[in-house]
Amino acid sequence: MAYTTLIIGGGVAGLATAVGLRKAGIEAVVHEAYERPADDVGAFLTLAVNALDALRTLGFDVTGLGFETPRITLTNGSGRRIGHLPHGPALPDGTVSRTVKRADLYRALREQAAQCGVRIRYGKRLSDARSTDAGVRATFADGTVAEGDLLIGADGLRSRTRQIIDPAAPGERYGGMVNVGGYARGVRLGDEPGTMNGIFGRHAFFAYAADPGGEVWWAANLMRPAEPTPADLTSIREPQWRAELAEAFRHDRGPALALIEATDRLVTGWTTYDVPSVPNWHRDRMIIIGDAAHAAVPSIGQGAAMALEDAVVLAKCLRDSPDVTHAFTAYERLRRHRVERVVAQGKRTDSWKTLGPVARIPRDLIMGLALKHLARTGNDPSRWIYEHHIAWDEPH
Repeated sequence: MAYTTLIIGGGVAGLATAVGLRKAGIEAVVHEAYERPADDVGAFLTLAVNALDALRTLGFDVTGLGFETPRITLTNGSGRRIGHLPHGPALPDGTVSRTVKRADLYRALREQAAQCGVRIRYGKRLSDARSTDAGVRATFADGTVAEGDLLIGADGLRSRTRQIIDPAAPGERYGGMVNVGGYARGVRLGDEPGTMNGIFGRHAFFAYAADPGGEVWWAANLMRPAEPTPADLTSIREPQWRAELAEAFRHDRGPALALIEATDRLVTGWTTYDVPSVPNWHRDRMIIIGDAAHAAVPSIGQGAAMALEDAVVLAKCLRDSPDVTHAFTAYERLRRHRVERVVAQGKRTDSWKTLGPVARIPRDLIMGLALKHLARTGNDPSRWIYEHHIAWDEPH
């Protein structure tokens, strides 16, 4: 059916959904709260093969962004190798996971949306929305309004759309960590390009990968038992972050200190959250997707992937269903179990990073045995995450 769709949020989920809707022949207008595109926001993320598969369905090619990272190697703070594993199986044509800068992904999605005829309106922070006889009427903080046949909330962790659909809905859950990252130059490593390296340090987790040009992309997870406010994080200046990083990694073996020192400018202070289960994804002609409905912690690289899969599935459901109610119901039936299982898996994986000194010993042993078993048998229990394919040409 032909709809006019209001999309709230111009991040990965919102832009991908707009492209998917246009592919399904549905008009979409994106309303982004910020005044300008997010061309300088965020650090980097890994797009697992299921994310790349969804992007391909949307007609998007990311081979010009970032670099391939098909492998993960894990060590502990003493320098002992725990093991290695593939970052998901390759797609049938050999495509493997890629690590990309978040700003580059935003830019490319925005360009793809523009080519599809999607309109993006900036400075449109959602204040309220209500159902009307004809559809949905949205009111924005600047006093403007917009009307459409349906509204899709792709407005992230602190989703206003989620609150409107269900004022009692649970919000984001703090993950106990804040994150700092950067791009180091001039450090020669013995690591093979394309390998994502993770170090379970004594006081923090450190991940890094060398791109083919020699730059090293890295991120550190710093433990914060008490959740900091945005003002808390803003008040911390770069020298303070550097001092905290130096203290966190000074007893660990590995290149963390050298990479931090070789980084001109830190990407600082973003906090780890997830959204484990939201009871009501939709009401009337409004629905939430992506992080607004089911955010995963970044430890398994599935946050963007789930949003991209959402975009494809929702577009299919709206294309194939007789009305919005049937489309939303079908979408939730197809997505809820999978995404909540992914969120739970991410939480379990993330918990390995925050263990105390005593618990680290069995962690390393258990992880080492599991990775040896995986290397010997090829029996990866997480294959279900990566081998998920959405057939666009088949009815939902």
